[in-house]
Amino acid sequence: MTENIRNFVIIAHVDAGKSTLADRFLEITGTVEKRQMKAQFLDQLELERERGITIKMAPVRMSYTLNAKPYTLNLIDTPGHPDFSYEVSRALAAVEGAILLVDATQGIQAQTLANFYAAKKQGLRIIGAVNKVDLNPPQLQSVIKETADLIGCALEEIFKVSAKTGEGVKALLETIIKFVPAPSEVFRNTPPVFLTEPRSARSSGSPPLDSRAAESDRGRTPSSAALRDIPHETQAAYLSKALIFDSFYDDHKGIIASVRVFSGEFRAGEETKLTAGREKFKIKELGFFTPQLKITEKLQSGEIGYVATGLKDPDKLKIGDTIGNEALAGYNEPKPVVFVSFYPDNCEYDELKKSLQRLKLNDSALKIEPDFNEVLGRGFKIGFLGKLHFEITVERLEREFGIKTINSFPSVAYKIKEKIIENVEGLPDDLSEIQEPMVNLEIISPVKYLGDIFQLKEIFRMEDIKTENLSAERILIKAKMPLVELISDFDDRLKSVSEGFASFSYELGEYQRAELEKMEILVAGFKVPGLTRVVPKNKIEHEARKTVDKLKEVLPRQQFNQAIQAKAGGRIIARENVPALKKDVTGYLYGGDRTRKMKLWKKQKKGKKKLATLAGQSRIQIPSEVFKKMLK
Repeated sequence: MTENIRNFVIIAHVDAGKSTLADRFLEITGTVEKRQMKAQFLDQLELERERGITIKMAPVRMSYTLNAKPYTLNLIDTPGHPDFSYEVSRALAAVEGAILLVDATQGIQAQTLANFYAAKKQGLRIIGAVNKVDLNPPQLQSVIKETADLIGCALEEIFKVSAKTGEGVKALLETIIKFVPAPSEVFRNTPPVFLTEPRSARSSGSPPLDSRAAESDRGRTPSSAALRDIPHETQAAYLSKALIFDSFYDDHKGIIASVRVFSGEFRAGEETKLTAGREKFKIKELGFFTPQLKITEKLQSGEIGYVATGLKDPDKLKIGDTIGNEALAGYNEPKPVVFVSFYPDNCEYDELKKSLQRLKLNDSALKIEPDFNEVLGRGFKIGFLGKLHFEITVERLEREFGIKTINSFPSVAYKIKEKIIENVEGLPDDLSEIQEPMVNLEIISPVKYLGDIFQLKEIFRMEDIKTENLSAERILIKAKMPLVELISDFDDRLKSVSEGFASFSYELGEYQRAELEKMEILVAGFKVPGLTRVVPKNKIEHEARKTVDKLKEVLPRQQFNQAIQAKAGGRIIARENVPALKKDVTGYLYGGDRTRKMKLWKKQKKGKKKLATLAGQSRIQIPSEVFKKMLK
């Protein structure tokens, strides 16, 4: 019965305690026995536990009885870092309610705001909760007021909880049952990432019933969201549809899709299809998450579970696709913004290819294309949602598959005359008409660090800076900044100048004209692929000098001199020489005429010149260790 189902997410900034709160829910509902409990139970990746962050969303089905009535609670624990906002958007598309969790010691942070507005835009019922009250922070009451003002509710409606001790968590869980609508009770307009119908201005309730009547009166099939208002028996008249919000791989069952059923029902053995992928398949198995996979006979409207497709090709299934005979409208794929080339280090090309394909199964945001480097050989150019997304992928490759790689400098996609160019090697030398992608940045910080944060303006090319007081102690800073600056060391510098108290979130903006130059690195007159970068004109000489100096330190010496040059705008702007290895060819001569020594020295010089020529003709060999040190 769908009226007994509650689908909800936990959204917050990084380190607010989402995963710990999920642990307490699992304990209270008896989903996981106490002897089996471990911290961050839903964070299945070892990397998530080590970093203390959620990387992959994690769904789980819980059962709870309130007032002698049993309920099914479907929780999705979501990531908090802005790089994984696409994970959050997919989770929001699958639920009706959200817990907005705020850290009592930090207050509202940048990603708190971003997630709140995303949930509000979806029309979700939002419940506010302030976590870590067991620490008795002095600013607790002001944080509660900030949270209530943000949501637009009374102070007493904000829950004071401690995910660590369990204080207030049971009351919060029961309020989810009372406050979050069942799938059959809510009319929520279609999700912005996947669907395109206009959404209601009301963020916490159903629009007038006549809007639903008008939709039917126009002779159209009601939208998938509207079907949640139609009794289950009537839904059989419509086509079954389920949104794929995640996926992973099983060696025996193939690709397993995590789904939210929006209409109709699905049974094992039935034939269905992926509407965007245009791939037919027979359902091998279906069930729900406990959080382990638990087989069931069917999944019906309003439920969250999994479908084992039996498909083996990672490219067949895409996150955001629909399982069924009719697509949920407006399907979009995530758009990578950071591009890095990967080359095998301790493995073969085919091993790297297979590992990347397996990773892509549960990380649909990865964009993978073949690439080639004249020095490093065959590899892949991979698109990421941000710098952290890139770092996590590198670590997962090594931990889960034992694959080590050599990577190029992270870059972004530039635009020249309406043409998007993702590979900096493919950019022309003349960048007079180049445009670079911008981000709209929001920073929340204590007021006392405002001056220090402003000092980052020139370093990271921040512009259009505006400030807004959130309270007497905290300020919101809004600015535009090039995406390429964001993926450098902006996060570390911001934390450094604010002693870790400032937080930020961002969203992609428009392309903008910029004063940039393409910098290439040459060794012995030949360009080294993989070290090409795009640099602001006012930083080009500094970056060129720094690069050639570093390369001089790490490049092995040969039997001949090696000239290291940085080239930009058709001219050499920095140069260093790696001297040849010295060998005393006259060491065995004692006394006598100096003429014999001169002949040996000339012969040695001639030999080195010939060796340098031969090396140049076959291209200078740059060891992989040099790339690692340069790109570190």
